[in-house]
Amino acid sequence: MKITTNKVVSVSYQLHANLPSEEKKHIETADASHPLTFLYGTGGMIPGFERNLDGLSIGEKFSFSIEADEAYGTNDPNAIINLPIDIFKVDNVIDFEVLKAGNVLPMSDHEGNRMNGKVVSFNDAEVIMDFNHPLAGQTLHFSGEIVEVREASADELAHGHVHTGEHGH
Repeated sequence: MKITTNKVVSVSYQLHANLPSEEKKHIETADASHPLTFLYGTGGMIPGFERNLDGLSIGEKFSFSIEADEAYGTNDPNAIINLPIDIFKVDNVIDFEVLKAGNVLPMSDHEGNRMNGKVVSFNDAEVIMDFNHPLAGQTLHFSGEIVEVREASADELAHGHVHTGEHGH
C-alpha cells in the first residue's frame, strides 16, 4: 500500500539539523519499536516532510532535506520580545535558577494561548524572550524507513488523528 492522503503512516527516522557552523546536530530518533505514527495529509506534519513521503510503501527507505521555509520557518525577529522582569516574580521573588539564559519557559499570551519561550538575556528591568520554534531557520535532514501504511478508521478520519492503545487516543 502506498502513502496517500488519509492513510495512517508509521516511520522510523533520524533527524539532524544544520547548526550555524553548517555542522549537523542530531535532534531526535524514532526507531521501529517506537515509530512516529500520523494521519497523512491532514496538516499534522510539516509540509516538506509529508511531500517527501508521498507515494512510498512499507519497507522503503528515505533520505531528504527540508529547507527552513518548508519546515519551521525562518527566524522571525518579531518573535523576540522584551518583557518586564516583574512578570517572572512569584511571591515577589524571581527564581534565578529558572530565569537563566538558554532556559525554555512555558508562557501564555493575552488570550491564554500556551507557548514556550527561550530566555535570551535579562537585566534589572526586562527579560528578552525568543518565541521562535527551536528549529526555525534550520535545514532539517531526515533519513529512515516506512514501517507501516494502513487505511485510517472512520473514527480516525472523523477526529483527524491516529487512534492507538486501549483508549483509542
